[in-house]
Amino acid sequence: MVVPTKRLKTPEDLKIFQSSPVYNDLVTFVTELAASVHGLELGYSEGVVSKEINQVLELLENINSIVDHHPVVKETTSRFGKVEFRDFYDELAEKLVPWVEKYVDQDNAQELSAYILNSFGDRTRIDYGSGHELNFACFLLCLYKLEIFTKDDFKWIVLKVFKRYLQLMRRLQLLYWLEPAGSHGVWGLDDYHFLPFLFGAAQLAPFTRPRPLTIHNKDYVEEFKDKYLYFGCIAFINQVKTGAESLRWHSPMLDDISGVKTWAKIEEGMIKMYKAEVLGKLPVVQHFLFGSILKCPEGIPSYTDGGDDEHVGHNHSTWGDCCGIKVPSAAAASAMSKHHIPFD
Repeated sequence: MVVPTKRLKTPEDLKIFQSSPVYNDLVTFVTELAASVHGLELGYSEGVVSKEINQVLELLENINSIVDHHPVVKETTSRFGKVEFRDFYDELAEKLVPWVEKYVDQDNAQELSAYILNSFGDRTRIDYGSGHELNFACFLLCLYKLEIFTKDDFKWIVLKVFKRYLQLMRRLQLLYWLEPAGSHGVWGLDDYHFLPFLFGAAQLAPFTRPRPLTIHNKDYVEEFKDKYLYFGCIAFINQVKTGAESLRWHSPMLDDISGVKTWAKIEEGMIKMYKAEVLGKLPVVQHFLFGSILKCPEGIPSYTDGGDDEHVGHNHSTWGDCCGIKVPSAAAASAMSKHHIPFD
């Protein structure tokens, strides 16, 4: 059994990673997932959903049931994360391997469980960001490399599995007020996620209507939020962002992207941005897990200065990345505004 570990600690490690087979496999996988849903709505139902897709959906439902065991009981005026999240995380860590062993052998269950656990945020910091989302993508890639998933499953990975994961993460974000991990504030694409924007743009890529500019129209957002991941993201942002009247003020990058003429161009740009802003940023990929399925590239050393501890041996080039100043969640701000609790 191989326990996946973090190996990317320096800019030199990052360069080796970016020219490695595992990096290429991940980029190809994400790009092909996006291509598989061109023109498809989230409610698409033609074809057969495999047993393996349904097994992963069952696993996500089991994880969702854990949330019910840990309601928020300690009210606070702090806008930072709710401590009950740690109880959810601990129960998930306890139950995950036996659940996964129902579908794969014991060794692979241990390895896959590490990716899943790290898909749901950081227990200590009570935060979540695109690095955690990346772990979920790695979990899905592992299933593909183990030939549990085939390319016939790709559209269902996006339309069913990733959709359910996103719904579950939004529940956690709203309930436990998860802080954004590595947020760039208003200058980032989103506080928490990246892939639903890529997959959502891919869904819409073949179409000339609705146009990208329609994300500013609340009626269009309401009409399409359950059909396309991109509009669903805009609806969620509109739900939780407070103190501003439009995307121009609280999400200027999304406002800028809405001026692109076609969804196909947005999809193309999102792939480039994912490589640059997620896979190309050390504060994000330093948490990438390498094991026997996703193998560490040759030339990257096994560090002994702190082992696999979080946040070891790296520098920050951008405010708010990784270990930066804590950023309270927009979900917390939205909830508090409804209860007239002042800003801390």
